[in-house]
Amino acid sequence: MEDRFSAITNLERDPKQAIFGVYDGHGGSRAAEFAAKNLCNNILGEIGSERNESDIDEAVKRGYLATDSEFLKEKDVKGGSCCVTALIKDGNLVVSNAGDCRAVLSVGGFAEALTSDHRPSRDDERNRIESSGGYVDKFNSVWRIQGSLAVSRGIGDAHLKRWVISEPETKTLRINPQHEFLILASDGLWEKVGNQEAVDIARPFCMGTDQNQKPLLACKKLVDLSVSRGSLDDISVMLIPLRRFI
Repeated sequence: MEDRFSAITNLERDPKQAIFGVYDGHGGSRAAEFAAKNLCNNILGEIGSERNESDIDEAVKRGYLATDSEFLKEKDVKGGSCCVTALIKDGNLVVSNAGDCRAVLSVGGFAEALTSDHRPSRDDERNRIESSGGYVDKFNSVWRIQGSLAVSRGIGDAHLKRWVISEPETKTLRINPQHEFLILASDGLWEKVGNQEAVDIARPFCMGTDQNQKPLLACKKLVDLSVSRGSLDDISVMLIPLRRFI
């Protein structure tokens, strides 16, 4: 199991501020462990030093880049990690990703992907890689960088760092009553379960008054479904009810 996760709630002693993350390691769990321990704190540190709230995207970006740089300074660095984070602050939801961990929002029961997977098959990613002197090829129906890695962004991957960048893509939106819950998950889920299907399965567990353990049951149901469909990948699922943050 090379996936990891993190959750920091009650930021600044405010129950309506929090930050969450899911990390999908490859080539070992060290990068995912490092990201789980450091990425969210690095993001919070950068946001805390940012005077202009409108520049939160840049602050998140600096947090990702700093985490990558710090990890690459570790001894015997191996492997890498895809990352997806969700910051909830001042009524805003700030979702960022590097790699193919995905964030899917339920908007009145309709699934809205807030991230786009970073894979070498994406035209813009392939063009970026090739313009930097790398190559992308396809083997057994999977597109890979330098015949090796099937994701094009993430923390770590020192041997491919010229092409596997840690710069995230970020989307910010204002949380409103239609925003029911957010699913953060590694690709072990999304390779077998569609965005809308995941929302449809999780939603009955997330609506109503008694929500003590129901989100956890929804996560387990999604994991079990992916496994039943033949997933052999690591699977991590986090479900964040959003109405409590309004």
